[in-house]
Amino acid sequence: MATNVIINNNQPQAPTLVAVQSNQWSTGICGCFDDLNVCCFAYWCFPCFACNTASEFGECFCLPLLDLVWTAVQMMFVPSCTPPVSMSMRVAVRTRYGIQGDMTSDCMYASFCNVCSWCQMAREMKRRKQPPTVFTAQPMYMGPQQYMMTTQPGVITSQPMISAAPLS
Repeated sequence: MATNVIINNNQPQAPTLVAVQSNQWSTGICGCFDDLNVCCFAYWCFPCFACNTASEFGECFCLPLLDLVWTAVQMMFVPSCTPPVSMSMRVAVRTRYGIQGDMTSDCMYASFCNVCSWCQMAREMKRRKQPPTVFTAQPMYMGPQQYMMTTQPGVITSQPMISAAPLS
């Protein structure tokens, strides 16, 4: 008995997978060349960039603007060097993703490398936010004696997944 097997060669290429499940930052503090879009956005319009990054993290869109108010207040009254919103955002990103570090380094980066710190946070959120997609080929019955290979997207999760359907 002869069967026809059709393989669809017009399948989309699987995206590049970036596995970020480490307890370290995925890019360095000066890793602007890892994502030029982030770097350029921060360079040309830092207040908009910081507000957008805070919003994508789930915080109030206008929260980073409080650092501008902080700058004005410190010039008139008590000078200090650590922008509170920048530091708290860095601590929150580090805590959410389980990144190793301490508040001393967060304070130093927020105070002396503020724009680079925001860029690093944006790159980290971007890399950890996108779930990797895996395409698996499975035979599909088309009719009498015809089969076709199809692709179905699947998602890799970092935690165990329980499925009610039996594996074949």
